[in-house]
Amino acid sequence: MAAGQPERVDAAGQPRLRADAQRNRERIIAAAREAMVEFGAEVPLDEVARRAGVGNATLYRHFADRLELIHHVTLSVMYRTAQAAEGALAEESDDPFQALRCFVHAAVDERIGALCPLLSDGVDVSHPDLIAARERLEAAIEALMAAARDSGRLRTDIAVGDLMVALTQLTRPLPGSVCTHFDRFVHRHLQLFLDGLLAPARSELPGTAATLDDLRRRP
Repeated sequence: MAAGQPERVDAAGQPRLRADAQRNRERIIAAAREAMVEFGAEVPLDEVARRAGVGNATLYRHFADRLELIHHVTLSVMYRTAQAAEGALAEESDDPFQALRCFVHAAVDERIGALCPLLSDGVDVSHPDLIAARERLEAAIEALMAAARDSGRLRTDIAVGDLMVALTQLTRPLPGSVCTHFDRFVHRHLQLFLDGLLAPARSELPGTAATLDDLRRRP
């Protein structure tokens, strides 16, 4: 940059990356998401760099350490999943339950099930960026479920927490699992789960509906 030339910044006041640097950053985050789902948060960063097609120096130029990378992977998953919920409701406004179906399958492809273990590995969950991303995600899913419930097709004893528990349990195999073809069964089993959400309910659920506050509350 020439002397005296102002630094280019984005709307948030952060330095704006060159196009090639931004592509590298996005590749690293995407590769880290996949590797952490497959092997857990302690996957070697060398493996993340290899999957992203960049050198180790490039990875560390963007992310100082593992926790910073996990932070941005979590933000990416939340952001893209919120976009999926908002987009599904907009595109399927005439059939809110179909919008819910579309969102659930899209959330699986975004690896939403990876969030819980990542957030338990020392990440600052009170970071303003994570709080904002979580609030947007929660609001988008709440709106989607409320529309499906108001249409009369979603059973009334289900809350957002129930949906998120099911997504997490149905979509995240244990790190290092020998079930290497797990993904090909996921959408099939999700469809069975979604059929169970249809009203009228065929059974009475034990306990009470799970909220997101319930999921965050520590015993």
